[in-house]
Formats: sequence, C-alpha cells, structure tokens
Amino acid sequence: MVTLLILLVIVVVFALWAVGIYNGLITARNAYKNAFAQIDVQLQRRFDLIPNLVETAKGYLEHERGTLEAVTAARNAAQAGLAAAKASPGDPAAMAELTRSQGMLDGALGRLLVTVEAYPELKASQNMMQLTEELTSTENKVAFARQAFNDSVMAYNNKREVFPSSLVAGMFNFAPAALLEIPAEQQAQVRAAPKVEF
Repeated sequence: MVTLLILLVIVVVFALWAVGIYNGLITARNAYKNAFAQIDVQLQRRFDLIPNLVETAKGYLEHERGTLEAVTAARNAAQAGLAAAKASPGDPAAMAELTRSQGMLDGALGRLLVTVEAYPELKASQNMMQLTEELTSTENKVAFARQAFNDSVMAYNNKREVFPSSLVAGMFNFAPAALLEIPAEQQAQVRAAPKVEF
C-alpha cells in the first residue's frame, strides 16, 4: 500500500512537471508568434507607404520608369513573402523567403532614393519629404520589431533545447524556430565603415 502511494505521488509529480514544461514551451512559442505579428504590422505600414512614394516620384522621374517598376515588383514580392511567413512564423523556409524578398525590396527602395537625390525639385517636395520621413521611421520600427522577434525566437529555442525541457519538446514535436536575419549582402553594407572625405 505504501509503495503504491509513493509510486502514485511520483507519477503525479512527474505529470505536473511535464505539464509545467509543456505550458512554458507553448507560452514561448506564442510569444515569438506575437512578436512576428508586430513585424507584420510594421511591414504592412511600409508596403502601404510605397505606392504613395512611387506616385509622388512618378511625375518627376519619367525617365526612370524601370526604377519605379522595380520598386512596385519588389513590393509585391515582399508582400507575398510576408504572407507566407505569417502563415507559419518561425518556419525556416518562410523566414528565408521573407528575408530574401525584403532584401529585394530594400535594394529597389535604395535605388529609388538614390535616384530621387538627382532631382532637387522632387527631393524638396513637401510630400516626398514627408513620405521619406515616414519610410525612415517605419524602417526603424521594423528593425526594433525584428529584434524583439529574434529575442523571442531565441528564448523559445533555448527553452526547447535545454534539458529537461528538450525531453518534453521532443515528445510533443516542438520544432525549432528560425530567426529573421538581415541578408548577407545587406550585412556588408550595414557593417561597412562610412567613408568620410574632406
């Protein structure tokens, strides 16, 4: 009788321990999905700004139609990448596609902004200044949201990989989540020291 009671207590303690770990993994997974939702909000804001930016620039940049079309095509591809990532945040393939499509959009926007520099009237336009300011602000918000998402993904991955949580994670198929990283070609630009010329 005493042995049966001790065995029952051990089973109950083990079950409570496993439930606690399982709930912690669910909480961590929901946290990174929520963090991705914040990225979604900022990227959607960015996508909404781009048509206004293109329309404002259209009148001035008639000779740069290819640049404007590239921005529009890159925006559409980036929206498709975001839709795939929204369907399964943290999925390595979805995060890779989102990263690739955002890199294409960043490149196209960069070319557009460099082109705008060559047109002083457009650059001085109140509407263009406001749009570029909003775009810059949104880019900063995207960077903060990406950092929060990556922090949440790292916390989740750490929780699912450490012992004894890894046992419960393995039993219930908690897959690793992928980070949303800056593409390699952009990392080189970000990390490059600025050139100062006098």
